[in-house]
Amino acid sequence: MDHLSLFELNRLIRDTLDGNLEPAYWVVAEIGELREAQNGHCYLSLVEKADDKVIAKTRANIWAYSYRGISAHFRTITGEPLRSGISVLCQVNVSFHEIYGLSLNIRDIDPNYTLGERARRRQEIIDQLTREGIFGMNKSLDLPLVPQRIAVISSPTAAGYGDFSDQLENNPFGYTFRTRLFKAVMQGNDAEASIIASLHRIHDQMEDYDLVAIIRGGGSQIDLDCFDNYELAAHVAQFPLPVVTGIGHERDETILDLVAQTRMKTPTAVAEFLIGGLRSFEERLMTGAAVINRSVQNRLSRESQVWQARGYRLGNLVRRQISQADRNLDRRIQQFGSIIRQRLNRENEKLLMAENSVRFLDPAGILQRGYTITRVNGKVLKGKLPETGDILETQSAAGLIISTVKQSKTNE
Repeated sequence: MDHLSLFELNRLIRDTLDGNLEPAYWVVAEIGELREAQNGHCYLSLVEKADDKVIAKTRANIWAYSYRGISAHFRTITGEPLRSGISVLCQVNVSFHEIYGLSLNIRDIDPNYTLGERARRRQEIIDQLTREGIFGMNKSLDLPLVPQRIAVISSPTAAGYGDFSDQLENNPFGYTFRTRLFKAVMQGNDAEASIIASLHRIHDQMEDYDLVAIIRGGGSQIDLDCFDNYELAAHVAQFPLPVVTGIGHERDETILDLVAQTRMKTPTAVAEFLIGGLRSFEERLMTGAAVINRSVQNRLSRESQVWQARGYRLGNLVRRQISQADRNLDRRIQQFGSIIRQRLNRENEKLLMAENSVRFLDPAGILQRGYTITRVNGKVLKGKLPETGDILETQSAAGLIISTVKQSKTNE
């Protein structure tokens, strides 16, 4: 039986491949693994997946001479290094070695394809969130008027978290904020699950907080890939508290930024946003107080003018009443004086008449008019005849006559 050695078979395979394959092919694949060797070579595995299952896998390499230029160009265009998990369009030639077997030698990589693929994946996630009706749910929530109770999702060692805390604590207005850190991994494969777990912990005590701040500071595009995750974006979009993000610099915008209620550039910007919220509320209070004060002052001024006018009218009325009362009193005094004078005149006339009567009845006056006064035994004789022998004293104007009664006779 004819046979081949393994070396001969492998050489036959190599010669067959070399004679039938093109010098190079452009291939779309996902980088499964990537390792940079000390000698500068890059060793990879390229995979193709269907429904998250690997349906093809091949070893690949980029020799050191080409790797430096290819990787630098890729980073310049995409903003991130070559790494596992990204899709690439690469130019390869097929190589078969009698010892190392089949591999692909990568000669070039088109970074624009990776950019387009990233954008496509992002758009697919955005479209899915929109179809499910949850994309704008968190954005529809109203921000609290006074955001002072803040649940913070971040890494405790992140510089951005320190900047955020310092900015709040040392704000120039002296506002007080109560923050609580919910620790989470903020980059890498574990970030999505870690942040979602923090959201669940906050949800269990959400009545204690006004809003959620997710902060980490800037980083490379690869560091921010975890924030382009569907599950994380869906949780944030449906979270019942407003979410404010500060996870990158101005040039970075993740899907998480798009579904959050408010997106700020950095953690410091988030702190300034919260301080601004309290300042805005305080200014509205001061404006309202000023409006109320002006309204009260205007009302007081109007009421003062009204009462002054009423006081003036009342004063005039009182003065008229007093003047009328004075006139009435004068008239009554005059009338009373006239009555008094008339009464005094009548009484004076009565006194004169009484005086004349007294004078008329005065014994001396009577005697002057020719009358006499007779006393019997020292008593005035009144309507009774003296008896014989009584001693009579008869007083006249001229003098006193003393006589003895010899006979008395009644009038018949």
